Amino acid sequence: MLPKELLDTIDSQYPCRTTQLTQLAALVGDDSVPSPPAFVLYGLEATGKTLILKTLLEKLSTSYSWISCHECITARHLTERIAARVSNALETPETAHQKCENVSALTVYLQHLLKDREKKHLLVLDRIDQQRDPPPTLIASLKRMGEFIPKLSVVFIVSAPNPRQFGSAEMPHVHFSPYNREESIEILSKNPLPIKKLTHGDNDEASDNEERTAEDAHEELFVWKKLCATVWDSLAKSAARDIVRFRAAVEKNWPVFVQPIVRGEYGTRDYASLYVYHKEMFRRETSVIDTVIPPTTNERIVMKSHDLPYYSKFLLCAAYLASYNPARMDATFSLRAVTLRSGGAAEDSRGKPEPERLLGAQAFPIERLLAIFTTIIPQGIPSSVDIQAQIATLTSLRLLMKVTSLDPLDGSAKWKVNVGWEYIRGIARSIKFDIEDYMAE
Repeated sequence: MLPKELLDTIDSQYPCRTTQLTQLAALVGDDSVPSPPAFVLYGLEATGKTLILKTLLEKLSTSYSWISCHECITARHLTERIAARVSNALETPETAHQKCENVSALTVYLQHLLKDREKKHLLVLDRIDQQRDPPPTLIASLKRMGEFIPKLSVVFIVSAPNPRQFGSAEMPHVHFSPYNREESIEILSKNPLPIKKLTHGDNDEASDNEERTAEDAHEELFVWKKLCATVWDSLAKSAARDIVRFRAAVEKNWPVFVQPIVRGEYGTRDYASLYVYHKEMFRRETSVIDTVIPPTTNERIVMKSHDLPYYSKFLLCAAYLASYNPARMDATFSLRAVTLRSGGAAEDSRGKPEPERLLGAQAFPIERLLAIFTTIIPQGIPSSVDIQAQIATLTSLRLLMKVTSLDPLDGSAKWKVNVGWEYIRGIARSIKFDIEDYMAE
């Protein structure tokens, strides 16, 4: 049995893997205890399979050969690499090397290398399921090598085990499950990032590092754990499921999140106020992905780049109403427009549910667009205004899109609006048009 102090050291270095570490210790053991001819480590990416096994083998000083199978293309490529790695690990002379074109030749060669050896040797095949062009019986053949060679134990590291590939379901399996919320936060809390204070000179940074006390580290850890929990609940649970992407998301948002603390506006215990201050950070996709577009680029800025004419703005509002309001409601909103123009009061629909808006833009004929346009316009249209030309301009700007026919002579084509609610609300406010009163409830 392995020393308990050794297992505790590895467990403290890589937490939340106590069960898997205990199972691996029982399978690997020391040289006085034989290991199974073959066993499997499986789990999703970034769950600690490779790291835990390699650390355990190095701590035990066990003889092993590590093969990265995803770098090999053909079966011969893999068998030749296995022969070379095992020969180098056992420190055999160069004259003993020979070609191993298949698994049978590899088995004979490894029997020759290990026949006079007293200590066992582990052959670790990492990512064997990600090899480029393997034959269907390769994994099953490699698994049988441990049965023919007494001092050899074959270890497979895969993402998901398939009994058909191994030819047997009786092999020992060690499952590395994905880290949950509490485990992920505990792992990230082992190495928190510091809160970098503002410096005013060349020697200030050194003095700040000297003045950093255990209490400061405790307060930084408090903020770090809180931020990890917030990022997991708002972003990482759906967009960064493994521990590597989770830490990348936390590290990306950490410098911006602690800026109010650095400036002295908030304390480390004012986390609720910090969250409210940065609440938009946890709603943007740029908080978890990198982009070449500046983070301030959004729909409001795009709206400023479109200096539309007065009647084009009403046309765009009419197109939005035609796309998001059902056609059966046009008569109702026409009556509402007449009431509003005559000084009457209409029912305010703001703050009510918006099911039609959630369904996406719907196609409409051009006649319906013109009918809504003439209804919402506050005064008559001068004869000098070319409405068709303005519709063509909106189409060229991709604010309107033709969805049924690309033929310019087809009069039965349908259109739809290609802008969002924030954009059209800004357009409507610029012409003092209350578009909320015309949206379907």
